[in-house]
Formats: sequence, C-alpha cells, structure tokens
Amino acid sequence: MIFQKENLKRLVLVLMGSLTYAIGVNMFLIPHKLLSGGVAGIAIMLQYITGLQSGYFVLLINIPIFLIAIKSVDLDFGVFSFIGMISMSTFLLLTKNITQFYLMDDVLLSCICGGVLSGAGMGVIFKNRASQGGTDIFSVLAKRKFGIKLSTIDFIINCIIVTIGVVIGSFEIGVYTIISMFVKSQVMSKVIEGVEGKKILFVVTSNHSRIKESLIDKLGIGGTIMYGEGAYTGDQKRIIYCVMTTQQIVKAKKIIEDLDKNAVISVSNATECQGGGFKAAAL
Repeated sequence: MIFQKENLKRLVLVLMGSLTYAIGVNMFLIPHKLLSGGVAGIAIMLQYITGLQSGYFVLLINIPIFLIAIKSVDLDFGVFSFIGMISMSTFLLLTKNITQFYLMDDVLLSCICGGVLSGAGMGVIFKNRASQGGTDIFSVLAKRKFGIKLSTIDFIINCIIVTIGVVIGSFEIGVYTIISMFVKSQVMSKVIEGVEGKKILFVVTSNHSRIKESLIDKLGIGGTIMYGEGAYTGDQKRIIYCVMTTQQIVKAKKIIEDLDKNAVISVSNATECQGGGFKAAAL
C-alpha cells in the first residue's frame, strides 16, 4: 500500500511537514520557553521540568493514545499518522541544537515565526490525510463526527494546554504562546483549505439563461440550476448555484449586475469542496 506512487508522495510530504514543524519548535519556541499545542505542548512542558528532550515524551504519550484510538480510525489514516508521530519525534531530537545556526532574540517575532512554521508543517500533514498523533487524532475524529474545522478543534485543545502552562510558568509566556498558536491555527487552515479558498454563489434571477451562459463563457465555471418560488409573490424562480474562487466572485458579481440589476446575490464560504472536478477533502 505505502509503496504506491501516490502514497510515496504523501510519505515525502508528511516527512517534510514534520521537519518543518520540528524546526519551528526548536528554533523559535523552545529558546524562549514558549509552548506548543497538543501532545507536543505537553512534551515541551515536561522537557522544561525534567530537562529531557521533548521527542522522547512525544513517543511515550502517543503510544497509549494510538492504542485507544486504533479502532476508531481507518488503516490508511492510522498508518500515516503513526509515520507522522515517529517522524515528528525523530526530527525534534535531530533539530534540538538548531539554534547553534541561528537564534532570534525577539520573543514576539519568535512566537510568530514559530507559529508560521509549525502551522505550515501541521497543515501539510493534515492535507495529506495524516496527523502527528496525540490530540490530532481526537481532532480528526471530532471533525468527522461533528464537522468542526480541524484548526478550530486544535486551537481549543491548545488553549487548555496553555492555561496549564501559565499556571506552572508565567502569564507573559502564556500570552506569547497564545499568539503563536493563533498564528499556527490560521496558517494551518490556509494550507489545508488553500490560500484562495472557495466561495459559494447563489443567484436568484429572472434572467438565468443569459447569466448562466455568461458565467460559463467568461469564467469557465459550471453550476447548477435550482427551482424556487417567491415566498411573497409565489412567482417561479430559477436559482443559480456555483462554487468559485474569491477572484472569480468579484467578476461574477459584475457579470450578473450587468445582466440583471434586480438579481439577488448571496455569497458564503465553502469549507470543503470535492467531487465534480474538486479535489478530495484532506480528512
């Protein structure tokens, strides 16, 4: 299974994501006694207390979590999550002395840079249908069951961990850590969903034929025509449903307004798009 071309690509990307995460933690967070989230955050707290490298604690904490969750996750996700957990632990150990090459003195800049790198690393891992184990597995299970965004679940769990860290550390460190974790959650969300993201466009119009043709000709997008009825007038309506990028939305609104100034336009964010030309969801 893992030696298929697609899975080999996933493997490389998971390893790259783990390395990026480890560099972000060891280069920017640990030198200033900042925390990370999830199991890594707990492992870092234990490192500060005991002096042992966090990579060892990541392994020790993750093993029982994997045993508990093994029946709740599919084999493919479990295998790549195990690889993600092992690689993260390994890279945390291999990059422990990375500050010999570069050390950033500014705490605020460090927490931002650490958040960007760790968020990018985690985003790449999640996007390739894997995790780093630990609370990431619980996040994925909650997302599958309740439909909550991974970045939101991750941020909530991490806030709880940081609260514990504030108790055993200092308020200032807690604030910097929250800033870093917020940056991480935003970067992770952008990596998973894409920088542009997708928008859903609904158009209620009496001139649906020309608008539909113009959207197809000028933007190269497809759509769906739905049938509706005016709640007050009882008139039969046609509703155009399309999924497009943010840039396309701007052009689409201009096209629609030129053809029907009375058209009702509604735009909302699309959390996930798959099927019909869209890539499968990350998890």
